Amino acid sequence: MEKSQIKIIVFDLGNVLIPFDYKIIIDNLNKIETGLGNKFENLYAENYHVHQAFEKAEISTDEFTKTMLGWLDNKIDAEQFYHIYSDLFTVNEEMVELLPILKQNYKLVLLSNTNYIHQKYGWEKYDFLNHFDKLILSHEVGARKPEENIYKAVESYTGENPETHFFTDDVQEYVQAAKSLGWDAVQFRSADEYKTALKERNII
Repeated sequence: MEKSQIKIIVFDLGNVLIPFDYKIIIDNLNKIETGLGNKFENLYAENYHVHQAFEKAEISTDEFTKTMLGWLDNKIDAEQFYHIYSDLFTVNEEMVELLPILKQNYKLVLLSNTNYIHQKYGWEKYDFLNHFDKLILSHEVGARKPEENIYKAVESYTGENPETHFFTDDVQEYVQAAKSLGWDAVQFRSADEYKTALKERNII
């Protein structure tokens, strides 16, 4: 592939740039009351549609919060919940170090299934986000990967043809959705594998 074809580098956020671990949330809730975290984990999994609806802003932050606090038997208040619920991220420094290098020659776009609480309390503080030209977030565009509309939101911003976008995501289903729209895309497994993919495309 010629270098000139790729113009846009699109990154997923969670488990690519910022690994996350829901077990941290469960453990912190269990510290408040034995078994509270486990109860929350089960309810969250059984009602995952609530999470998905929140990521598309189909339900408000207030509605989501009220539901979550109910699952927690109102043992904590909203502000406590926001901090515990968002304390699950770390930074993949090896991936983040690539951003300023790629930024020299390519437009960078972040494409994430996320929600307002995780954004405000969890990851908005990270300076590496300044390298991105645009953040396309599910709760702001009303669509989640692998839905076509969220990828089209990227194209609407870039104004470029599908094949000029190179995307990585840890979820194969989301990678496949991008490919079906004409994007070049690879599943993220490690920083080393991703660097190899960039070299194969003469991006670095």
